[in-house]
Amino acid sequence: MSIVEIKNINKKFGNKEALKNVSLTIEEGKIIGLLGTNGSGKTTLIKLINDLLVPSDGEILIHGKKPGIESKQMIAYLPERSYLNDSWKVCELLDFFQDFYSDFDRERACDLLKGFHIDMKDRLKTMSKGTKEKIQLIMVMSRRAKLYVLDEPIGGVDPAARDYILDDVIFISNGEVIEHCSADEMRRQNGKSIDEIFREEFRC
Repeated sequence: MSIVEIKNINKKFGNKEALKNVSLTIEEGKIIGLLGTNGSGKTTLIKLINDLLVPSDGEILIHGKKPGIESKQMIAYLPERSYLNDSWKVCELLDFFQDFYSDFDRERACDLLKGFHIDMKDRLKTMSKGTKEKIQLIMVMSRRAKLYVLDEPIGGVDPAARDYILDDVIFISNGEVIEHCSADEMRRQNGKSIDEIFREEFRC
């Protein structure tokens, strides 16, 4: 079943075209990785899906309806940059997510944190960038959402884990979708990891 239908979306900021005639269908239950260089349009697309921006023209439907409060509860979004409060302890972050998201599975989050040997009493400001990225990913993946959207899911975890996490990948360049397929299919066709394909495609 499709959870997101994007039909001929364009988004302009003044004279700049951030997205150009983008059309996508995303199935429910997927973990989607959006990949592209800075300014490619991927973050604009995510913000449109999450009702943080309005398209210049075209249509976005979430479960057949326009994005809004209801759709925000269906989609778990991992931004490229951390939004976590560095002064919080990990246990305080768990409290925040539990209060803010009705679908947050605290037990799952705790199990994942223990698996990464992250102490609940530690403050985020004492941690490395990589560890904070892992924590943010754990918080997002511990929601029982209908769709998981990861903005630039290259940092934070090792390549093998990233390949395991992703179901589908969407490559965006210059405001256009240049590839959208399952992560498994992309790996089979290229004989390489998603990291390697991304870096070759965008010459990173």
